[in-house]
Amino acid sequence: MTNAGAAASAATKIIHVAGYKSCGFYRRAASVVASLSLLFPNKLQIVEHEFASRDEYREWLIHGTNFRNAVANAKRGNLRASNHASSPFCWLADGKSGGSEEVTEFIGGCDDTLDWCRAFASPSSSTAPKEEARMVPDGHAPGHGYDYDLLVLGGGSGGLAASKEAASLGAKVAVLDFVKPSPAGSKWGLGGTCVNVGCIPKKLMHNAALLSEGAKVDAPHYGIGVTKKQEEDWMGMSQDNEGGEHSWEMLKTNVQNHIRGLNFKYRVDLRENEVTYLNQLGSFVDAHTIETVDKKGKKGTVTFSRCLVAVGGRPTPLDCPGGELAVSSDDVFSLDRDPGRVLCAGASYISLECAGFLRGIGRDVTVAVRSILLRGFDRECADLIGEHMRAEGVKFKEGVTIKKLEKSGSGDRIRATFSNGDSDEFDTVLAAIGRTGDTAKLGLDNVNIAVNPKNAKIAAEFEQTSTPNIYVVGDVMDGCPELTPVAIHAGRHLARRLFGGSTSPMDYRNVCTTVFTPLEYGTVGYSEDDALEEFGKDGVEVYHKSFVPLEWSISPSRGAHRGFCKAVVDRHTNKVLGLHYLGPNAGEVMQGFGTAMKLGCTFDDVVETVGIHPTTAEEFTTLSVTKSSGMDAAAGGC
Repeated sequence: MTNAGAAASAATKIIHVAGYKSCGFYRRAASVVASLSLLFPNKLQIVEHEFASRDEYREWLIHGTNFRNAVANAKRGNLRASNHASSPFCWLADGKSGGSEEVTEFIGGCDDTLDWCRAFASPSSSTAPKEEARMVPDGHAPGHGYDYDLLVLGGGSGGLAASKEAASLGAKVAVLDFVKPSPAGSKWGLGGTCVNVGCIPKKLMHNAALLSEGAKVDAPHYGIGVTKKQEEDWMGMSQDNEGGEHSWEMLKTNVQNHIRGLNFKYRVDLRENEVTYLNQLGSFVDAHTIETVDKKGKKGTVTFSRCLVAVGGRPTPLDCPGGELAVSSDDVFSLDRDPGRVLCAGASYISLECAGFLRGIGRDVTVAVRSILLRGFDRECADLIGEHMRAEGVKFKEGVTIKKLEKSGSGDRIRATFSNGDSDEFDTVLAAIGRTGDTAKLGLDNVNIAVNPKNAKIAAEFEQTSTPNIYVVGDVMDGCPELTPVAIHAGRHLARRLFGGSTSPMDYRNVCTTVFTPLEYGTVGYSEDDALEEFGKDGVEVYHKSFVPLEWSISPSRGAHRGFCKAVVDRHTNKVLGLHYLGPNAGEVMQGFGTAMKLGCTFDDVVETVGIHPTTAEEFTTLSVTKSSGMDAAAGGC
């Protein structure tokens, strides 16, 4: 162990950074603190405590000297130091000796130290208290005697992210994952909803629809695939191509092959990160025990100090006679037959995305809408998406629900009877009316955890449930956005708090998302409707613009199609409350603006940014027309 330091004045902060030599997190934290000490030599001084190996470091921190407990007991407010098991271990002290009697404040691990450095270097925020996740003590302690430090239920995005992060911080971790077949019999591998029956196959099939549409209405006008004979027949005036044949079998097979590759990759990732993978179904026996069942019905038990529930959700089934005849998003991406003529039940983003790509590859699609499209999203944008989809040939039956499904007398078709008395026949009925937490068979009663009766999801504060050593992340957490990156970030943040000494909470505000309908929709922050409700009409200004994306401008069939963007702004502070975009590449456009929103950008920040020309993203930087002015929002030329 080596100490480095010099005498410090009473006004100088002395920060101690301890870790082992080969640890990248230790080197990073020490490097940043050392740089600040060079810039502010009269305000900050670093004392490094470097150990030759991980074992020597842990002997000092946990086992022999047990320095972390000494720090935890040195001063009120340092209790979380007793759970810190990773490298580095950083604290403030009155002196440079490194003794626990000099400790004034426990900082934490790498992330906490970097946060502390940012606050120290920022005059505007150096005295502001940092937001912390106030966790209830969960009883975890070294030498607890259970099989695992952390047992994760669910091998989806959030569970995998948390398990690997916890393992990297020194925890002994296992992931319990077992996919129960859908009512239609569909099964899949490791990776959860997103990889197998959500974001990944959805985006690939959405891309198939874009390629199909582009080949028909764009390609010939760019001269692609146009023969000399067509040039002569068209007399110099380009025309759309006729719709070509589409192979559902080819698309489905290639998408599923890609997914199987990802399933294998995730298993390799767990092994390389020293996380135990158990392909078993689990349910709680008590607050430290899970009963397991494998695919052969063999039962066992696993014990844990802490447990993370990350089981996600499953599609809510249709509650009507014959509802079992419908498939869901758990099934549509692996259908072993052509979907044919499709009825999509529901107006959720899942329903509209599926309707969009199915129509885009040439299928006849009807959407049954009970009330409004895309509830919870900006109303104006949702209505524009509906108009676009109608123009693309998607049919909407509005103000209806499905009252009955039954096998038709004509082969394998399904007859749907609607609440208005109408009926029609379809080859496939896709139920997309919502999702329910997959908690029914977890045995939550045995650990005194109740679920929301409306959606079977688990309530939590800072991802901690009512039973302190049981945590929850992702779609199964009540009130959590059902988005893969949210689950990943929340899982990593939680693991760092549980095993890395961090106190940083997950920030669920201003999360970007994109709806991959035929007219893509990217959004972050408040909808116009929600902003008006919260801040009032006099407190909100809306800047908006409609435009034709350049890539659509020479395609005659795109003539009725327009992009759209708007900024919802606080009239008093000029702060941007929400951004909304309809057009090509919505996810890529919105991602950068999401960073700006998290940094608290103003409308002036947006419009004073020099745009990249010619792009659709630059339309935000040229916003000038307000809704309150009543002026035409249609864009002109460059």
